[in-house]
Amino acid sequence: MRLLQMNGCGNRFAMLDARPGTLSLAPAQIGSAADSARGGPNNAGADQIIGLEPGRSPGADVFMRIWNADGGEVGACGNATRCAAWLLMEEQHGDVAVVETEAGLLKAWRTGPMQVSVDMGEPRLDWTQIPLAEKLDTRRLELEIGPLGAPILHTPGAVSMGNPHCVFFVDDVNAINIPAIGPMVENHPLFPERVNVGFAQIIARDRVRLRVWERSAGLTLACGTGACAALVAGVRRGLLDRKAVMVMDGGELTIEWRAEDDHVIMAGPIELEREGSIALAAA
Repeated sequence: MRLLQMNGCGNRFAMLDARPGTLSLAPAQIGSAADSARGGPNNAGADQIIGLEPGRSPGADVFMRIWNADGGEVGACGNATRCAAWLLMEEQHGDVAVVETEAGLLKAWRTGPMQVSVDMGEPRLDWTQIPLAEKLDTRRLELEIGPLGAPILHTPGAVSMGNPHCVFFVDDVNAINIPAIGPMVENHPLFPERVNVGFAQIIARDRVRLRVWERSAGLTLACGTGACAALVAGVRRGLLDRKAVMVMDGGELTIEWRAEDDHVIMAGPIELEREGSIALAAA
């Protein structure tokens, strides 16, 4: 099977081109695909495994499936969408592509050499859409981490971009022990489907330092849906303008929450690290 090792701002993917067929992966095969992504520029393996299948809906150029390293399938990944769209645009010699995911049809377009923007649609903001285990104000969740009365972190915002996110606004992102706190929040009973956890330090109303603990993947160099969620959460709290640069460990993404239609637009670089083939381990 064709394997393309790609990344968006360092968010790394092993992309398996199953077209014209479909792809069903057992956990052992997912681990094999992640291991096959090692040997690239940073030898880091893959954050997610991406399966490319024929589009299922009218207007879709491809259907994209997303697996985390633990074998769990998820509905959305903004950086992987941008990578898949670039592949399609290269194949079709065009500048626009439509990628279908479990979160819906996502339109993407080329904005420069190895630069792709994608319309991630409207954020989901109701507590049932995140989802949460109980009805709470998603602008400020009643959630505290640390000693009672003196929490280290508190009142994150919650947003779904096709997958659940909560975002803490912090004074210094480098002072947060993310490997310790991330799993605690990811698996908190408030989030029945677990949650991706963002830690956002506001530099200016149009610039944010962001790190994201992704459920089942851990601390990654970048998270596209996490960047979208951070902007939306910041705008809802009056902390950010509707367009801002998200500075992550792997690079920068520009996110805009358009007022005219409530759609979130993500723009940034992608990279094709290498191309080859893969023989998956037996299921």
